[in-house]
Amino acid sequence: MQSVAAFTDTYLPTVNGVTYTIQTWRERWHRRGGRMDVVFPRDDEYTPESGEYGVRSLPFPFYEGLRIGAPRVPKAVEDADIVHAHTPFGLGLAGLRLARRTNIPLVATYHTPTAEYAEYLSSIGAIERSVERTAERYERWFFDRADAVIVPSEDAKRRLRHVLGVDSDVIVLSNGIDIEQFSPVVGNDFRERYDLGSGPLVGYTGRHGYEKELDELIRAAADLDATLVFGGDGPARDDLEALAADLDVDARFLGFLDREELPAFYSALDVFGFPSPVETQGLVALEANACGTPVVGVDAGALEDTVVDGRTGYHYDRGDTDGFSRAIRRALDERDTLSSNCLERRDEVSVEHSVDRLATLYDRLTANKKTRRTR
Repeated sequence: MQSVAAFTDTYLPTVNGVTYTIQTWRERWHRRGGRMDVVFPRDDEYTPESGEYGVRSLPFPFYEGLRIGAPRVPKAVEDADIVHAHTPFGLGLAGLRLARRTNIPLVATYHTPTAEYAEYLSSIGAIERSVERTAERYERWFFDRADAVIVPSEDAKRRLRHVLGVDSDVIVLSNGIDIEQFSPVVGNDFRERYDLGSGPLVGYTGRHGYEKELDELIRAAADLDATLVFGGDGPARDDLEALAADLDVDARFLGFLDREELPAFYSALDVFGFPSPVETQGLVALEANACGTPVVGVDAGALEDTVVDGRTGYHYDRGDTDGFSRAIRRALDERDTLSSNCLERRDEVSVEHSVDRLATLYDRLTANKKTRRTR
C-alpha cells in the first residue's frame, strides 16, 4: 500500500463534508495497512493525532470555521509515494510543490466550487463576478497540474471540463459513506428526545447557508401536514426561522447534532428534503438513503445524480415550490417502497467501494510515474 500525504485547508475541529471524507478515507486506508498522513491548518482547539501535522494558520475573515494554512511541507511527509490535495489553495500548493520536487503523482479532489464563496467577500455584483472569474482561472491553473482530478459527481466533472476548461484526467469517484455507522435505527427515541410527535417528519441537516436555498423547503412544507425538522446551523438560520413563523409552518430547529446522532435523525425522518443546487455530491442525501430514508432533491447540481428519481426519492425543478411539495407528498405516500430501494443500494455508495477505486487509481498513477522515470 502506498504512503499518501493528504493536504487540506479544511480539517478538525471544523466538521463538514471535506473533513468527513478525509477522515473516513484515512481510517479505511489504515485498515488496509497503508499510511495516509494529513497536513492541515493548525487550530488550538484541536490536538493532532499520530500522522496529523498542523501548520501555522490564520482564520479566513469572511467565512467562519475556515482557516488558511501556510503552504509548507512538514518533513514527516516528504517520503510519501502519492500526494493527494483536497484544496487548490494554501496547503494544496504545498502538496503541489512536494509532488514536483520528489517526482511523485499528484491527485487533487474538487470538493467545492471556489466561486461559491464570492458572495462572502462582497455583496457588490461587479466585485463578486470579478472574484468568481479570478477563482475559476486559478482553479484551472491548479487542477491542470494534477496527474488526476477526482470529482464526486458527473455534474462536478461537467463544471471542471466546460466551465473551468480543465484538461487533466478527471475521474468521477464518490466520496462514499460509512455504512457501518449509517444504517437504519429505531427513530422513536430521537422523536421523544426532541418532542417531535408521531406525525410525518420532513427534514434537512447541514449548513444553513443562503446558497442552499433552504427557504424553498419551508415554502414547500406550508402545504404539507408534516413537521419540518432542521439539524445544523449557519448564517441563514434566523431568516429561516422568521419565514417559518410567517408561513405558520411547524418547523423545529435543533442546531448542530453530534455525528453519532445522525443515524437516528435520518431514521426518524419520513423524507429528507434537499433544495440545494450547489452541491458537488450531497453526502447527507446518501447518508439519509443508507438509513432507509428517501430524498426529495432539486434537479440541479450533483443532486441530479445523487438522487435516483423514482428509486431513492424524487426530483423537482428548481424554483418550483409546488412541484417540491408534490414530490415530498409522493415520497411520503411511497415511503416503504422507496426505503427498500435505498437499502438495496447501500454497498454501492459505501466508502469501502470508493476506497477500492481510490487504491486502483493510486496504483495506476504510481506505475505510470515509474514507467516514465525508466525511459
